Amino acid sequence: MGKPLVVVESPTKVRTLKKYLGDRYHVAATVGHIKDLPKKEMGIDVEAGFKPLYQTIPGKEKVIKSLKQDARDSSEIFLAPDPDREGEAIAWHTAEALNKKGRTFHRVLFHELTQNAIMNAINSPEPLNLHKYEAQQARRVLDRLVGYHISPLLWKKVKQGLSAGRVQSVAVRIICERERAIQAFEAEEYWTITAYLNIDGAPSFSAKLVKKEGKKIKIPDETSCLKIIKELRGETFTVEDVLNKTIKQNPPPPFNTSKLQQEAIRKLRFSAKKTMNVAQQLYEGIDLGPGEPVGLITYMRTDSLRISQEAAQEAQTLVREQFGPEYALEKPRFFKNQKKAQDAHEAIRPTSVFNIPEKVASYLSKDQFILYDLIWKRFVASQMREALIDKVTASIQAGVYLFVANGSSIRFPGYMSLYQPAEDEAKDEKEKEMLPVLLKGMDLNTEKLEPKQHFTLPPSRFSEASLVKELEENGIGRPSTYAAILTTIREKGYMDLIKGYFHPSELGFIVNDLVVENFPDLVNVDFTAKMEDHLDRIEAAEMDYVNMLSQFYQEFQTQMGKASEGMLNLKGIGLPTKLACPKCKSELHIKVGKNGHFLACSRYPECTYTANYIRDEKGKIRPIEPAPVIASEEICEKCGRSMVAKQGKYGVFLACSGYPDCKNTRSMNSNGPDKETGVNCPMEGCTGRLIKKTSKKGKVFYGCNHYPDCSFALWERPVQRECPKCGAGFLIEKSTKKEGAFFSCNTKGCQYKEK
Repeated sequence: MGKPLVVVESPTKVRTLKKYLGDRYHVAATVGHIKDLPKKEMGIDVEAGFKPLYQTIPGKEKVIKSLKQDARDSSEIFLAPDPDREGEAIAWHTAEALNKKGRTFHRVLFHELTQNAIMNAINSPEPLNLHKYEAQQARRVLDRLVGYHISPLLWKKVKQGLSAGRVQSVAVRIICERERAIQAFEAEEYWTITAYLNIDGAPSFSAKLVKKEGKKIKIPDETSCLKIIKELRGETFTVEDVLNKTIKQNPPPPFNTSKLQQEAIRKLRFSAKKTMNVAQQLYEGIDLGPGEPVGLITYMRTDSLRISQEAAQEAQTLVREQFGPEYALEKPRFFKNQKKAQDAHEAIRPTSVFNIPEKVASYLSKDQFILYDLIWKRFVASQMREALIDKVTASIQAGVYLFVANGSSIRFPGYMSLYQPAEDEAKDEKEKEMLPVLLKGMDLNTEKLEPKQHFTLPPSRFSEASLVKELEENGIGRPSTYAAILTTIREKGYMDLIKGYFHPSELGFIVNDLVVENFPDLVNVDFTAKMEDHLDRIEAAEMDYVNMLSQFYQEFQTQMGKASEGMLNLKGIGLPTKLACPKCKSELHIKVGKNGHFLACSRYPECTYTANYIRDEKGKIRPIEPAPVIASEEICEKCGRSMVAKQGKYGVFLACSGYPDCKNTRSMNSNGPDKETGVNCPMEGCTGRLIKKTSKKGKVFYGCNHYPDCSFALWERPVQRECPKCGAGFLIEKSTKKEGAFFSCNTKGCQYKEK
């Protein structure tokens, strides 16, 4: 009888497991999924109860053959892919591939890759979890049904290559609606007055004007503000009341997946995807010396805040040793899960707090170290005493006006001596002012009164961190899916991430509007959250897998039938804009062609007017008239007539003015004297202009006319047109065979393009 085989998901885990299991077991890896739905067909047998028609993933034939070879004499197979729904699916597919008469399969869940956890899991195996597998299948089937039906509809009505997803489309909708709220926002002016006060020449402190005659004050404009200041100049500022209190501030809980992503985005400038990739490395095992792989953190896909009693006690021991008994708790602190949280795994924590970040730093990459440091500090801080903060609020009367001064100081730092969340750090910067000892009835000296103009601010655009938070709070998706969602909406061209914030592209707006109009339930936040709840109930054996899919598909088919007939065709009729055609006064429509979106007259082919367009900051469509034909100093070498500059599919070129009699053309990249572009040099402090130049090898480029004092240069032709997204002073002209000629922004991170 052969040795038992342990099958894991990742090759990295193989080495870690072999260290602890020794020669008693074979260990092999599936290298991710081995089966999936086919790529070129739906792969769902609806009539057979939505049965998925799985196929071996191309390239995985060798992996399966190797697994069968490793398992040839084994009567026991321990299936140990990741302890989540995707891991459960891999376990089932592996069992199907290795099934053999007389062979027994066990499910093993490694929540952390340490010796105790591994041996406990091996010694206490579980049966395969059918309900968890069905929950994974239900999600996969739902997503395939939606994508396989809606995506081809978008190809037909808009353009090839587009996609819609059950969760992805909701995320796009959330971002588009926020952008439209920003566009609709009208700023309102208001003013504030700050008094800078002191006691007999001591350092001044600030107090804000908040009330007049006991009522909250609003200062709408400069005239009103100056009138108040005039009235205040003759008043005595007297302390009316002082409120002193000490508040206890508890530490945040250890990380779950979404909170880890949010904090890593804010503090480390990681993307959600990068955060999960690095966390996976820390979970699967790091070499802490020759042949010593150790999993440094627990499983990183979890929405639970639960921690084990042993881990909490270990943290208490470390706190007493490292920080002193005054920082330790009398008994460990535990945190309650939210109602919807699955409790299969612990929160994300170090597998041992005695693997102090500085101690293991030499074995980690920079990214691994800073993420591990973040996880370690957050967990240890969660088991430290609360901080004690002294807060002072002073009410200061000046005639009929009331000012308030706030100050704070830390009496005992507690957990804050080790860790503070990014949001708390930002708040503390605003609340750090110290106040002098103020007593009721004390008169204060007025150093100055400072008026300040403000404008109300629009809603903020979503960053990766705030979008993850929004998805989590609305129950959309699961922590393990957030990174994929954020990546997909950018890769499909629906969103641009500019300076850390999501901006919908024109394509994103167009697709979102079509999907929202034709599939209102599918991209409804509440409906999507309800579907996630259904998946959780399937896993908990509280809902039938087939019944849930049947109900969904019946309603979805009805919407698909209506959409197939009713969805506007942007290749044909297009989206109405309420703009008048400058040629015939008919309405202009938005259409999408092989080179992107554009405006076209609704009377086509009777009227052939077309134009590119942009949306201004208010979301209004602004046609971009085509560049006029420009006379050139160049002479046609064939007929002697003057040449003119024209816009073609692959950019600007010179053409003979004698066309069609003379069809001579010439690339603008031919050798020639320096030419003005009209574009100012973007280098800070430079007052030069960009001009067309020719290199020694005959290649055209565009450089500053202040060379050699300024060495700025471009290979692409700059165009004197401000970027409508980021405000850069010029665009550059590009051309590809796939997209033809287009303008794009040269600013790093701004992906603006126009035909």
